[in-house]
Amino acid sequence: MNSARDPRRLRRPRDPRIAIVGAGLGGLTCARVLQQHGRSVTVFEREASADARPQGGTLDLHADTGQAALRAAGLLDRFHALARPEGDAWRVLDFATAALLTQQGPSADGGRPEIDRGQLRGLLLDSIAEGTVRWDRAVSGVTPLTDGTCRLRFGDGTVEDFDLVVGADGAWSRVRPALSSAVPCYTGVTFVETGFDHCDTRHPDLARLVGNGSMLVKGAGRSLVAQRNSNGHIRAYIALRVPEDWHTAAGVDLGDRRAVRTHLLRMFDGWDESLRYVLRNSDSGFVSRPLFVLPAPHTWQHVPGVTLLGDAAHLMPPVGLGANLAMLDGSDLAHALAAEPGVDDAVRAYESIMLPRSIEAATGSAQGLDHLVPSTAP
Repeated sequence: MNSARDPRRLRRPRDPRIAIVGAGLGGLTCARVLQQHGRSVTVFEREASADARPQGGTLDLHADTGQAALRAAGLLDRFHALARPEGDAWRVLDFATAALLTQQGPSADGGRPEIDRGQLRGLLLDSIAEGTVRWDRAVSGVTPLTDGTCRLRFGDGTVEDFDLVVGADGAWSRVRPALSSAVPCYTGVTFVETGFDHCDTRHPDLARLVGNGSMLVKGAGRSLVAQRNSNGHIRAYIALRVPEDWHTAAGVDLGDRRAVRTHLLRMFDGWDESLRYVLRNSDSGFVSRPLFVLPAPHTWQHVPGVTLLGDAAHLMPPVGLGANLAMLDGSDLAHALAAEPGVDDAVRAYESIMLPRSIEAATGSAQGLDHLVPSTAP
C-alpha cells in the first residue's frame, strides 16, 4: 500500500481539549495566546456575564511581567492606548500633619503605567473569539482520570472531560484540591474599601493630596491608600491590622455607613483631619476585604491533566505582583502548550518555570505588605 494514501497516515492528531476555569486576567491571557497559536480552548466562568460585578481598582503593569504577557498576546499597543502612565506616581504623607514626606513621579520610560482592572479585562475579552467564555458555568470540582485527562464537575451536576484543565479561578479555587491540600490563611490585615466620584470637582482637597497616582499614609497597624482610577474616580483602602471578624467583634454592621464611619474615625484618632476626610466623606459604602495568602512556598507534585495559574497557584497580598504574575503565567502556559508535542510535557515545562518564580514573588509580597501596613508607627 502507498503510505502517502494511507488514511491512517493522513489523519491529523486530535487537538487537545483545553478548559480554563475562571475568566480573570490570567485565564483570559492564556486563552488569547492559545488562540493566536491556533489552539481551541473553552473558558468556564461562574459569573453570569462580563458585567456581573465591579472588577476592582487600578493596576500597574510591569514591563517584565504583565506588559510582557500583553506583548506576547499582541495587545500591548491597545493597552498603551488605555493606560495612564502618570498614574505610576506616589505621594507618602505624614499621618499626624498630612505633610508630604516623599514623592515619586512616574518613571521616565513609563515603565509601570496604570489601568483600571475592568478596562484590562475588557481588552482581553474583546481579543478572544466569540463564544470562548461560557458564562454562568460554575465549576464545583475536578477529578484527574487514569488516562491522564481530567473531568470537570459543574454546579448543575453535569460533567465534561478535557485533556487539560487549567485552574485560573482565584483564591478559593475549585481546581486546586486536585493538586494540593493547601488553603488560604488570613494575613492579619483587612482592607476596607470605599470610593469618591468626580474627585476633582466634588473632592478637590483629597484630589490634591492624592495627586495623579497614589497616596500612602502609614501609622501603627493602620494605613490609608488612595488611588486615582479613570473617569475622575478615587478608590481608597483603609488598611487595618485587625482580626478577620473585626466588625462583628465591634458590633458594627458593615451595611450601616454611619456606624462604620464612626468606628473608623475612632481608630484613626490623632490623624490629620484632611486625611480623616477619607473616612467621613466617601460617596460609596464600605466593603471589608480581609487579605488571604497561600502558604509559601506553595508547590505540588505534578498531576497529568490539571494545573494552576495566578492566585489559584500562588495567592499573595495585593502589593502589585498578583495580576502581573497571573498574566505572565497564562502566557507562559499557552506558549508551552503551543511549543511542546504533548500536553503533559508542556505542563511540566510550564510548572518548572512558574513554581520557582512564584516562591520568590511570595517572599517579596509578604515584605511589601509589612511595609504597607507596619505593626508599629513608622
